[in-house]
Amino acid sequence: MTIKGNWATLLLPLDGETIDYTRLAQQIDYFIEVGVDGIYSNGTAGEFYTQSDTEFQTISQLLAKKCHNANMPFQIGASHCHPNEGVTRAAFAANLKPTAIQVILPNWFPCNTNTALTYLKKVESQCQGVPLILYNPPHAKVSLSAKQLKYLFDQVKTLVGFKLPRLTDEIVKTGLQDQASIFVAGHFLATDAYKGALGAYSNVCCLGPKATQLWTNDCLALKPEALEVEAKIQQFMNEEIAPFITEQGYCNAAADKFMASMGNWSGITPNMRFPFEGIPAHCLEKARAAQKELIPDFTN
Repeated sequence: MTIKGNWATLLLPLDGETIDYTRLAQQIDYFIEVGVDGIYSNGTAGEFYTQSDTEFQTISQLLAKKCHNANMPFQIGASHCHPNEGVTRAAFAANLKPTAIQVILPNWFPCNTNTALTYLKKVESQCQGVPLILYNPPHAKVSLSAKQLKYLFDQVKTLVGFKLPRLTDEIVKTGLQDQASIFVAGHFLATDAYKGALGAYSNVCCLGPKATQLWTNDCLALKPEALEVEAKIQQFMNEEIAPFITEQGYCNAAADKFMASMGNWSGITPNMRFPFEGIPAHCLEKARAAQKELIPDFTN
C-alpha cells in the first residue's frame, strides 16, 4: 500500500485545559473542504501526550466518522509514552478502520533495535492488518539510523512508512524510499521529493492547508517552481519560527499551533496544555507581516 501526499494534522483546540470539540470538528470539516490528501490525529501538535483515554477515543471517533462519511483518507496517532497504552490505543484505532495508524517507539529508555522490533510486532498483532507508520521525528528519544529503519521495515509486514526529518543520502543508499512511504518535514518536501519522499505530515500545512495542498502537488510532480517556494518557506521558518525553539525553548507543538493561529482558517490559539507554554500571542503580528511578505500564498 502506498500512502503519499499532504497530510494535515489536527491541532488541539483548547478552552482553558478543556478540549473544544466543536472547533476540532470545524478543523476536520475545513480540511475536507479544501481537499487535503489526508488528515491525521494525535501527532505532536495534537498534544497526544496530554490526552486521557476518553479524550483519545473521542477525538479518534470524531475523525473516523467525518472522514468515512466524506471518503477522506485518515490516520490515527496511537502514540503513547507508556508502551502498553500505545498498544491499547493502536488496537482501539484499528477498529475505526483508518488508512493507517501512527506509533512512536517506547519513550522512557532509548530503545535498541531489538526493543523497537519487539514493540512494533506487538502493535502489529493488535491492529488487524491496518498499515502502520513509525513516527520518528527529530525530537524522538531515539533517531533511528538508515540501517535500523530498513531492518524494521523488512521485519514488520504491515509497517509501510516513516515520518522522518529528512530523506538522507544514507537512507537512499538502502533503497528504502523505493519500498516505503517516506514523509519528511514539510519545509523540505520539494527537495526531498527528488530523492523519493512521497509527502509530509506537514508543519507547512499549519500555515495554510489549501496553499500547502497545491504546493505539495507541485513538489511531488517535481516542478522547479516548487523549489523556489520552498526556499521562501525555509527563510520564513528560519527567521520567524525556528528561533522560538532553538533560542527561547518552546516545544515543536507550540510552534505548530502558533503558525496555525497566524491564519483564520482554524480558530486555533497558540495556547498549550499544561505544563507546556504557548508562544505569546503578541508575537503574531511580526510573524504575520513576514508571512505576508515572504509567502503570501500561504496566508488566508
